[in-house]
Parts: sequence; structure tokens; C-alpha cells
Amino acid sequence: MDVATSTGRITRVNGPVVRISGLTGVVRFEYVEVGELRLPGEIIAIEPDGVIAQVYEYTGGLGVGQQARASGHPLSVELGPGLVGGIYDGLLRPLDDAGEFLPPSGLTRPASTSHDFVPLVAPGTTVAAGDALGSVATHAGFDHLVLVPPGLGGLLDRIVPAGTYDSDDTIATIADRPVSMVTPWPIRHPRPALQRRSDRQPFVTGQRVLDVLEPIAGGSSATVIGGFGEGKTMLLEQVAKWGDADVIIYVGCGERGNELADLIEELSDLVDPRSGRQLLERTIILANTSNMPVMAREASIYTAVTIAEYFRDMGLHAVIIADSTSRWAEARRELASRTGAIPAEQGYPADLPASLAAFYQRAGRVTTIGGRDGTVTIITSVSPPGGDVTEPVAAHTQRFVQAVWALDRELAYARHYPAISWHDSFSRDGDAVARWHAANGDPEWASRRARLQSLLNEADRLQDIADLVGLTALPTDERLALLTARLVREVILQQSALSDNDASCSLAKQSALVQAVLDVEDATRSLGRAGVPASVIESFDFGTLVRVKDATGSDDAAGVRRVATETITELERLSP
Repeated sequence: MDVATSTGRITRVNGPVVRISGLTGVVRFEYVEVGELRLPGEIIAIEPDGVIAQVYEYTGGLGVGQQARASGHPLSVELGPGLVGGIYDGLLRPLDDAGEFLPPSGLTRPASTSHDFVPLVAPGTTVAAGDALGSVATHAGFDHLVLVPPGLGGLLDRIVPAGTYDSDDTIATIADRPVSMVTPWPIRHPRPALQRRSDRQPFVTGQRVLDVLEPIAGGSSATVIGGFGEGKTMLLEQVAKWGDADVIIYVGCGERGNELADLIEELSDLVDPRSGRQLLERTIILANTSNMPVMAREASIYTAVTIAEYFRDMGLHAVIIADSTSRWAEARRELASRTGAIPAEQGYPADLPASLAAFYQRAGRVTTIGGRDGTVTIITSVSPPGGDVTEPVAAHTQRFVQAVWALDRELAYARHYPAISWHDSFSRDGDAVARWHAANGDPEWASRRARLQSLLNEADRLQDIADLVGLTALPTDERLALLTARLVREVILQQSALSDNDASCSLAKQSALVQAVLDVEDATRSLGRAGVPASVIESFDFGTLVRVKDATGSDDAAGVRRVATETITELERLSP
């Protein structure tokens, strides 16, 4: 820890908010340590008679007159090899060997670890910020690049030969400045990039309702909005398991500890299709559960996005899964009430929209300062009280994200999972994803998606009429529209997280399933025009088609097409 620039004394303790006098030359968001245990905190306000700090630990035992120390730098985390596969708290303190209970403690540095370093440049080379000095092998399916830190560049005076070194060892000297494998970075400051990229490609989640109806692009942002028991956590866990990312940063922000423990156990058991090892080995878990200090939630999402940007700079694709930002916003509300800030809607601070916007703005696909292509994709959940999507956190989040995946309570109670509502969900990335599909051999993707959306909307309209007058009172084409919508829900939108074959679905199989349902719709409408009664078509056994998603492998598009052909052949036999 750096030598303190100044010291002061605590004059008041109000929960996680501490007033300090005597600190000089400090700035807002400077890192401070308070009390005998050197509890970590940040300065959040500077007043004529002292400063106000928020403390990220339980403050029981702090008293007036105890010492506080300013550090001269903002709250930072140390980024380097060995992060992937670890479990940390919101300040990136390791929890792997933690006891059953976590006593308040200071911001201690992680222990130095040994890594096999391979240099990629020779002494005498001129290097710039973002250039790769060397690499470290990992079990995560990629090599960890050791980069020239932002703001540093010049002549490479010295670099160590290939070998095993501690993460704190000096592995290079650039313009007389030592460089190690570990780089500190302030969590509230975005890491620099050369430029944002406008070309987009889909972030494939493996969940059909998302990839087909409400897709997002890599480097985009999305949120899951739903009430208790509607499947938010399970959906986020599925995205974490099967999403198209090199590095997964999972943030348990104020959620129940047993849910996070279940996730860790599942990730340990799940085999990573890229490496054949545990999926946990390319996952970083930040655990700030509901029984941990509330203010640490406020720092956890900034820690997560800083880690994601660090891996983005290596040319990797990182995804942040944050469950949930509602708990983060509640922490900000508690802080605002304790500091006497003027409350806005429902007591939340007036700067809540700006804070949400700043967080989601750090998502993106960029050209890094080293010239690589990297992305940070942010996926969060919002848990509005009583399922009220008009409350401030949900309402403001919908303004800033590119996709909203809204959960439907009626679908959840009907055991339709994922319980994504096709009415209330939306994606602003649909056109960009459609262009990518068109450029990669699937020009009909957009038209199929539009046709599915039209079918679902029309069926919902007709269902209201059928509930009033009865199904048999509807004309044949409308009854067939309801039949097709049922097949869309059962064949495409429903997906079991417990199925060996259907927990994840490739883009090829998704397209085959969609086309199968649309081809069946065309066949049934042809039969209707040929005079076949709607009741006869409705009584046809579509079970083989409904079960094909479970009966074929996650990438078996050919098997789907074969079953679809057999189903249509059987249908055509109904023709007079």
C-alpha cells in the first residue's frame, strides 16, 4: 500500500458513511483507509470542515477520534495473470480460501503468484501503450498477454528471457521505468481505446428466444427485467454458461448466497466446449451477496467492467453478467439518504440516470490502443418491486441498454421457460445482427424473424377473440394461425436448461427449427385452402416436431430438417 499523503481523524460515523477532519490536498473518489483495521473507503464529498467517505466494510467498532489515512490515488484494482478462475469480493479481494465468516479487513494486495512468461519482443525495440511484451499460458483457452500499460511507451531497455516469474517481478524496463505482469487501474476510469467500431456481430447466447427474436451484438448491452420467481437468475446463468465470450465476469450483486453457491458448483461441473476443462476456469466471479456490506455492491460493478476492459485490450471478448443492478441502485439510495442528498423518485439519488448511463456506456466493440479487436458486453438484471417496470431503476435502464428481455409472470407460472415476453421485450440491435447474418450466408434471417413476430402478435389478437366466441367460431385461416403460434412457442421459444441436447442451441439449429415451423405453417395453410377442415389439421400429431429439439444434438440442423420433411410429408396425406 502506498504511503499516505495525509492523515486525519474520524469525527462522525453514520453506518457506512464516515466524516473525517484534517485530511488535506485530497480529491473526490480518492481512496482512504479508516480506523485501526484500515477499512477501505472513498471520499465522496469535500466540505469546508472535512470530508465524507463511504466505507466498503462493516463499520461496527469505528469511533470518533480514530485515525484516517488518505492514499493520494483513487480506488484501484490490480490486474494481471491469475484472475481467471478466481472468486473475489467487490474490491477484488480473493475469497477462495476465505473462512465461513468474513471479518472486516483492509484492502490487502493479493498474494504474488508464479507464471510462465514468454517474451514476444526483443530489447531495443520501440514499444507503445497496448503493445504485447509477452504472454502467459492459461487453462482458459487463450494466452494472457502482458501489455505495455496505458500512458507508457518508448525504448524497451530490457526484457527477461522465457521462464517462471512472480507476478510482481520486473519483467521489462521501458524508458527506464520498470514493468511487471500486474497493472493497477482505477475502477471508475474507463481504460482508453483507439476507437469504437461500428461493424457488429451477434453475441450468441445459445437461447433461441434471445438469438432469434431479441438478439444483441457483441459489445452491446441488455437487461433482464422481471419479478421474483420468474427465472431471471436461471436465464443469466444460461447466458453465462453458453454465451459467446472468451472471459465471463459474473457479479452477484446483493443476491442470495445460496444462488451464487449453486452457480459456482454448476460452473465447476460444466465442461467448457472450447478447452474441455471446467467452465469456471475462464470465469471470474465477484461475490457481493445480500449478507455482505451494502456499499461494496456500489464498487462491484465498476470492478467488473474494469476487469472486462483489461481483457478486451488483449483482443478478447468479455461479457459481464450482473445480477442485479437493482441492489446496486439500492446501495446508492442508502448512501444518498445518509449523506442528506435531495431525493428524487422513490428516494433514489438524482444522479441515478447519469450513473446508469456511465456504466452501460463502457460496453462496446473497440479497436484497442494496441490495434486489436475486443468487446465488452454487459448483461444485467433488474428486480423491480412487485414487478413494476415503471419504477426508476427499470425505467432508466430501458433508456440506456440496447435490448430489454422482459419476463412474463403468466408464462413463468405456465412453466414456459425462458419466460421472455415477446410483447414487452425489444432489441435495438436487430438490424445490425440481420446485416451480419446476410453477410454470412443467411440473407433470410431478418424475414424469418419478422414473420415469427407477426405470427405471435396476430395469435395474441386472435386468442382474445377465441376466448370470447370460442375457437370453433373462428374461420379456418385464423384457427391455423393459432396452431402455428402454438408450434412457435413449443418448438422454438421454449427451451430447457436441464436438457443435455437443448440447454444450448447453435445458430444453424436455430435457423433450421424456425424454418421447420414456417414450412409447416405453409403446408397447413395449403391444406386449409384445399378444403381440409381446421379440426382435422389441429388433430394432427405434431409431437415428433415438438420433440426434435431434445432428440437432436445442439448443432444438429440436418436432423431438424429431416424431421421437418417427414412431418410435412405426413401432413400432405391429409389432402383430399
